[in-house]
Amino acid sequence: MYFLAICVSVISAMRCHRKMITGSQIRAARGLLGWTQQQLADRAIISVNSLKKLEDGSSDPKLSTISAVKSALEAAGVEFISASGGRGEGVRLSKESGS
Repeated sequence: MYFLAICVSVISAMRCHRKMITGSQIRAARGLLGWTQQQLADRAIISVNSLKKLEDGSSDPKLSTISAVKSALEAAGVEFISASGGRGEGVRLSKESGS
């Protein structure tokens, strides 16, 4: 039973990781919102240095860091668009955000 619980956790984490966001999407989302790195870091409750590394891809961030950034941006009305059909990933503001 313990082994099954571990497998389920690993599979869930892998699915979640595939739905994560890229540094380019984070920068684009900040641009749409007019936020600085400091403003996003404050809202995500992470350091500016961690955000800089996440955006430029210079580190292997924790899943919790990515989730915090994604949640902060989604709370502000950002929608993340997955790459599909030969098109790259992107971002947009939701209709509810007033845009």
